[in-house]
Amino acid sequence: MRRYLLVMGISLAMAPCLVAQKIGVINSMSGPEAPIGENITNGIRLAKEDLKKKGIHVQLVWEDDAGKPQISMSAMEKLATRDNVVGVVGPYTSACSNAVAKLAEKYKLPLLIPVAAKEEITRQGLQHVFRMNAPADKYASSLIDAAISLGKPKTIAFIYENTDFGTSTSMNATEYVATKGIQVVADVPYPKGFSDFRSALAQIKAKNPDLVFMVSYAEAALLMRQSREVGLQPQAFLGAGAGFATAEFAKETAISESVISCTQWTDDVNWPGAKSFGARYKARFGKEPTYHAACAYASMMIMAETANKAGGDRARTRDGLKAGKWNGVMGEVKFADYDGFTNQNDHTMLVQQILNGNYETVLPSRFATKKAVYPFRWK
Repeated sequence: MRRYLLVMGISLAMAPCLVAQKIGVINSMSGPEAPIGENITNGIRLAKEDLKKKGIHVQLVWEDDAGKPQISMSAMEKLATRDNVVGVVGPYTSACSNAVAKLAEKYKLPLLIPVAAKEEITRQGLQHVFRMNAPADKYASSLIDAAISLGKPKTIAFIYENTDFGTSTSMNATEYVATKGIQVVADVPYPKGFSDFRSALAQIKAKNPDLVFMVSYAEAALLMRQSREVGLQPQAFLGAGAGFATAEFAKETAISESVISCTQWTDDVNWPGAKSFGARYKARFGKEPTYHAACAYASMMIMAETANKAGGDRARTRDGLKAGKWNGVMGEVKFADYDGFTNQNDHTMLVQQILNGNYETVLPSRFATKKAVYPFRWK
């Protein structure tokens, strides 16, 4: 019997795919970001199914941070010390991701962030923190470049939530438009959860900006609805992903039609498996996936496959993430060091516009499915 058990032990050690890899997930499953967090959860669920088909068994340890950094940090401590996971995928928001990044380094626990955009997260030289999505500077530049290619804007107004994501994205956009000769005529931060923007939007209207750049997790539809109420009509409304890239926002066609936003992913790009992922997601969950779902799916696939090859060892998993290259629903993925970033995937942002109630890719031209409508007009 002892010999049999010894042989079995050796066999399992030689075949790590037979052992379930314990991976932590930190996500906003409740709170104001929960609707977007649901996309992340669903993407990870699809990844778990696909991993099983490949013979890779995953034990997920779920933690809900409700979008609050302190809860996210407590979850990271638990996953690192009590649950002894091999790696973590998440959190969602920039504030939470930035809060847990140093804990990942402290515990030498690989952390793969799917969608948080604040630049600082991967600009701290942290060796155990990896990011799938493009950071805030690309949100800003992709939208501004799109507007410049479609028209000749000379002025811009910003209204954004004063979260890590909002301030980082708007700051980068402000710096970028300065290099393009576009004048900032209004800069309006607001506290998350704010509900009456009419006064601020009326003041922006008085400045008559060519572009209005908005950043919001949960207030995207409200911002647009109240923009219509006060008669604000720029050449283009630019929404920096997040709440401007959800199925719920697109459905509100009276206020979302022709809004231009940036995204990390669409199901009409030619990245391997992107189209089939979109179809499977819609069939399974009854709604269109956002880029959050695709980023989460790809992140879990990469984390689990890497951890499996590493036999569940944290150090080897970290090394595998650093050295690896992948090509899937998010296109080519490589966690590189460049422009002050560490372990950052140099991902191509897409620009999309809501046309007839659907998100359509309009830029870059090699990925475009429809021609952009410009300038903006209310329906």
